[in-house]
Amino acid sequence: MHKVVILGAGMVAKPIADYLLENNIELTIASRTVSKAEALINGRPNGKTIAWTMDQLEVLEKMVKENDLVVSLLPYTHHVMVAKLCIQYKKNMVTTSYVSDEMRALDQEAKNAGIIILNEIGVDPGYDHMTAMRIIDRIHNEGGEVEEFYSLCGALAAPEAANNPLRYKFSWSPRGVVMAGNNDATFLKDGETITIPTEDLFKKPLQINFPEIGDMEVYPNRDSLDYINIYGIPKVKTMYRGTFRYRNWCSSLDGLKALNLTSYQEMDLTGKSYADFVAEVSGLDTSSDIKSQVARKLDLNEGNEVVEAMEWLGLFSSKPVHKEKASPFDIIADLMQKKMMLGQDERDMVIMQHIFTVKNKHGERKLIKSSMLDFGDNQYTSIAKTVAWPAAIAVTMILNGSITLKGVHIPIEQNIYEPILEKLEALGITMKEEDDLALSEKL
Repeated sequence: MHKVVILGAGMVAKPIADYLLENNIELTIASRTVSKAEALINGRPNGKTIAWTMDQLEVLEKMVKENDLVVSLLPYTHHVMVAKLCIQYKKNMVTTSYVSDEMRALDQEAKNAGIIILNEIGVDPGYDHMTAMRIIDRIHNEGGEVEEFYSLCGALAAPEAANNPLRYKFSWSPRGVVMAGNNDATFLKDGETITIPTEDLFKKPLQINFPEIGDMEVYPNRDSLDYINIYGIPKVKTMYRGTFRYRNWCSSLDGLKALNLTSYQEMDLTGKSYADFVAEVSGLDTSSDIKSQVARKLDLNEGNEVVEAMEWLGLFSSKPVHKEKASPFDIIADLMQKKMMLGQDERDMVIMQHIFTVKNKHGERKLIKSSMLDFGDNQYTSIAKTVAWPAAIAVTMILNGSITLKGVHIPIEQNIYEPILEKLEALGITMKEEDDLALSEKL
């Protein structure tokens, strides 16, 4: 029986644990909160748990040594340390996180050790790569080329649950979502490289009508330029990766950023109310009504959705912050965590769309759209299963020898993505493709 250890028992661990245990794998889950790990094992005989924290390096080394494969669901900053141990003991490794430069630098060492370190095998990144490459490889095999490519994804509350002023609820880490909004963004548009600084990230979202959901907004996601080479589309003139949101999110986050309320600069909050905190960070007068000052500073009416969203979060409240030191980012993330978590009886959803403009071998141009709409259910949230199942399937393929690549990889090779996509389709995760659409529908 193959032996796997999962490091971490967070929000996406349950579908991986269930999948591996049901596939007759001996599974160990290591977590700081062992009760969470025990709940995931749920008494199944081929599972066990270990109470473990990152400072227990000898325990980590022992777990790596004793298992055939390591799944790291830890914060991304810890992956490289785990990877180095996997190289030392010649054990395969899987993560759902973006590949860092430090991880990429381990490629030759992993090859020398005869192991694969497979990263970005979640939903975004992960499922987006695999479904994009399936279409791109087909286009290339038919003698065509990709002229434009938009790859868009969002993890959101289902429409009926998007019922707060920001129209967003968290099915995973609020801190991660807010942190992502502090990135710059770079993409290619009609042959021109466009760089959006973080202060402008939410100012001009794309407007897209998503099938069965309706009007959505999209803001750019990190650096899209790297994917020109990753996806093997050197002649592409537009390359844009973006994040879906309902209306109100982008305008609200833009307002928060304009007030410096997502910065990481720690400040003294002793004895301050939320209104005091906003006034100090934004350079406003603590003796005047904070709501009206914020509206004026943002050049908005007090009844504007952005101002109302801030009031709903509690930012104009006279309640004490109850913290001595924290950053504005910490305060915003904490308020969102208190007020915007997805309820146990509410559904989340993951939506994804690829939009290609393609020129075929005869010089004819056409539009291809491929869309995925998935909802959470009584067993798993959508974000948990769409992140976890690709990783779990990849684990089984590595263990049974179906994946033989060595080194540091992401799932863009056909012998990786095709069987994983087929298994995901059997689990109900699928993209619906519309081919030969009119070019008038392009973005």
